Amino acid sequence: MQSPVFEPHKLHHAFTLSDGKTLKYCSLPALQNIGIDSVSRLPISIRIILESLIRNADNHRITLEHIKQLANWQPNAPRNEEIPFMVARVVLQDFTGVPLLCDLAAMRNVAEDMGKPASAIEPLVPVDLVVDHSVMVDFYDRPDAVEKNMQMEFKRNGERYQFLKWGMQAFDTFKVVPPGFGIVHQVNLEYLFPGIQQKDGMCYPDTLVGTDSHTTMINALGVVGWGVGGIEAEAAMLGQPLYILTPDVVGVNLSGKLREGMTATDLVLTVTELLRKQKVVGKFVEFFGEGARHLSVPDRATLANMAPEYGATMGFFPVDETTLEYMRGTGRSDSAIEACEAYFRAQEMFGIPKSGEIDYSQVVELDLDSVRPSLAGPKRPQDRIALPDMHNSFTSLFSETIANGGFNKNATDLDKRYGTSCPLIPVVNQDSPKPRRPLARNEMEMIDNRLDTPSNECEVDDQHDTNIDLGHGDVLIAAITSCTNTSNPSVLLAAGLLAKKAVELGLSVHPRVKTSLAPGSRVVPEYLEAAGLLSSLETLGFGVTAFGCTTCIGNAGDLRLEYNQSIVENDIVAAAVLSGNRNFEARIHPNIRANFLASPPLVVAFALAGTVNIDLDKDPLGTGKDGQAVYLKDIWPTNSDIHALLGKAMNPAVFREKYSDFSKDNALWTDIESAKGLVYDWPKSTYIAKPPFFENFTMQPQAVEPISKARALMLLGDSVTTDHISPAGSFNSNSPAGQYLINHDVQQSDFNTYGSRRGNHDVMIRGTFANVRVKNLMLPPTEDGSRIEGGFTLLDGQQVPVYDAAMEYMQRKVPTVIFAGEEYGTGSSRDWAAKGTLLLGVKAVIAQSYERIHRSNLVGMGVLPLQFVDGASYTSLNITGDETFSILGVDSDMQPRQELTLEITRKDGSVEKVPVLSRIDTPIEVEYYRHGGILPYVLRDILAKA
Repeated sequence: MQSPVFEPHKLHHAFTLSDGKTLKYCSLPALQNIGIDSVSRLPISIRIILESLIRNADNHRITLEHIKQLANWQPNAPRNEEIPFMVARVVLQDFTGVPLLCDLAAMRNVAEDMGKPASAIEPLVPVDLVVDHSVMVDFYDRPDAVEKNMQMEFKRNGERYQFLKWGMQAFDTFKVVPPGFGIVHQVNLEYLFPGIQQKDGMCYPDTLVGTDSHTTMINALGVVGWGVGGIEAEAAMLGQPLYILTPDVVGVNLSGKLREGMTATDLVLTVTELLRKQKVVGKFVEFFGEGARHLSVPDRATLANMAPEYGATMGFFPVDETTLEYMRGTGRSDSAIEACEAYFRAQEMFGIPKSGEIDYSQVVELDLDSVRPSLAGPKRPQDRIALPDMHNSFTSLFSETIANGGFNKNATDLDKRYGTSCPLIPVVNQDSPKPRRPLARNEMEMIDNRLDTPSNECEVDDQHDTNIDLGHGDVLIAAITSCTNTSNPSVLLAAGLLAKKAVELGLSVHPRVKTSLAPGSRVVPEYLEAAGLLSSLETLGFGVTAFGCTTCIGNAGDLRLEYNQSIVENDIVAAAVLSGNRNFEARIHPNIRANFLASPPLVVAFALAGTVNIDLDKDPLGTGKDGQAVYLKDIWPTNSDIHALLGKAMNPAVFREKYSDFSKDNALWTDIESAKGLVYDWPKSTYIAKPPFFENFTMQPQAVEPISKARALMLLGDSVTTDHISPAGSFNSNSPAGQYLINHDVQQSDFNTYGSRRGNHDVMIRGTFANVRVKNLMLPPTEDGSRIEGGFTLLDGQQVPVYDAAMEYMQRKVPTVIFAGEEYGTGSSRDWAAKGTLLLGVKAVIAQSYERIHRSNLVGMGVLPLQFVDGASYTSLNITGDETFSILGVDSDMQPRQELTLEITRKDGSVEKVPVLSRIDTPIEVEYYRHGGILPYVLRDILAKA
């Protein structure tokens, strides 16, 4: 029986703006006219996706059945319905955006080779890439820090930036916000967000996906969007639907108001702790209630930003008057504001819902009056600590076991001090030097893989005291960083007011502390200057150092070399305090193990105190110029102080001026010369190379090959992150990637990082599973019971790098598989974690459970994700790595979530068969797998129509 044909135009209504312009839209209330029940009690986020289904219905990929499925969404129904969601635009940051551009350029090569127009390969939705992930804090606490850090950034990344400039002229819908303008999510809020989308007289909600976990920040403006892997984003760019299972929607009812002195950071850390306990992983979160209505857009953005930390797909706020007020304050046009309001009112989606108006899967209550001053850490963003408990918490964790989140140190060492020396000579202290403790595998991400051994040179300058000692809990990095907080004027003004009072009282920051202020947009220093606060921040060392992610993503730059030596030799538990969103161990710096998330004013306060081992409710920050003790309460700004200055932060003229011309005052960018034309010719480069994913491409996919007599490449434990799989940080000359670059005449000082070289597959494949902290449990324990760390495996009984073993297996035409425990692929969305796995010849990953995005990315690259069932694991099956494996049932007729059989042939010849679940979850994913991945699937679709 033929499915009924859906005609979207039957739901087209229109409204007229004050300038006489008429806009059409797909009316959700009009669904009742075609026999679909009222959707007025559906969560707003579900309704926005429903509108996309209606507008993009083509009776092929998107049908009336899909529309009915979502329109009839039930709060607690089984979630097995697949929804094809077409987004309005895509946002990228440069680390993830460069490899996507490489893939698009390679697709154009294929099109040209097959006699098709290269222009057939073109993003079908607007794509904006913001260069924000490359700048590091090499220079700080000096007037020229921004200039010097940008010069270093361009020196390291010139080849990448040349390629991006080629992309700008080659693709009509691909735009770049150059380095030095801000962070993608803050730029998205302040500039890229259009209110509503308009095309060919039709208007519709702004929706998007982005290649960064914290894309959710835009949820604060009523935009449905979240972070995806680069592979999914690439498909969305090329007009493919994003296939998702219909989600649960958790409503968070915010009541009351924040108390005097509380910040949005205190609130988001409280929400993160609360929602982690509520297990909202993979669900939409939608905020409602009077408390939500009274939050400003920047406060909402802070909550939305950290959705990945509390585990949700989104942290959504509907459009209301506050949204329109923010649009006015950031310089949007009157017509854009009017159209936004008219659209959402016409769709009956305007305003923050009240309690009882919407049917949610679950309702979580939070009284804003219960929020208290907070930090989070020292290793996870969900581990909130009330500010008065910091001293007791650090003291307790110092000697607590690693398994319980501690540092496993002797309690008697807590108050010891250790010397630093320059030049670097052996340090003589109260105890013999101890080896540096291995990092906890499940608490680190984006670790900077630089060598632990300090250089034999150290800094000597007039600015820093060379006779500084270090102790446990000393703050060595204090960073006002991250779009999470630098998009929020209230907390930045609070930091400035606190700094001003501190300077007036004669307080100063200890010279051991590396301070930085890295705003997410150029607007920030303008309003801090207008408020008379920037000079006070500069006096305390918090002058602007860069416009980019910096410390939040691990680009804190290095510590002084003598500090590194003392930390390593004495196993010092040093601390960082930052206004970021993630604090996994070694993310901020490889030698700093205690990392605390805090509001910008608390970052300044802890920099003044110089230690996290303190109770700021009772202990003084320092001594003022009058000899009196100064406490936090003496310099903490009042709400009225902050509110009096907020007007300076929302000046429409400043926003319009700062975003009007990206070439202005940016000679480093404008001076870059790049290639021209529609097709890239791939000049010799160790940064950018033609990807191999389309080699031997044909218009018809090959038959799915069985996986037979495979060998285990690695046996991994629980919570293996995407950074373990594909690290982002730096690497040494002895690594396979380092050897490759040396053989191509690149000096170690010019290696840069894996993240910066994601456009070169030859580097990235050698970096796959090469993280210095990854543990392959195929390798036997050492004499003391510890495990060998680094990217190693066993080949014919010999320990070799994973890359070398993989290449040898491929040469022998032997397929490989990877075994893992729970939560495989957790952490940041990272397409190279799947791409590198494919290029190593891995045919399947068999784990106990997966992180959402990484599972999808594996399928997207044609790697089969399998899941143990009935509580089984590779350890319970006594798999050691010397077996061979076949996966029975892998063929071209596979079905979603099909049960397959893992056949284990042991060394003695015995055979065991166990069931495993295919985590190819949806029908479209089956198609992707049949085609060898989503990229060949999309390319075949495009070329067939060209």
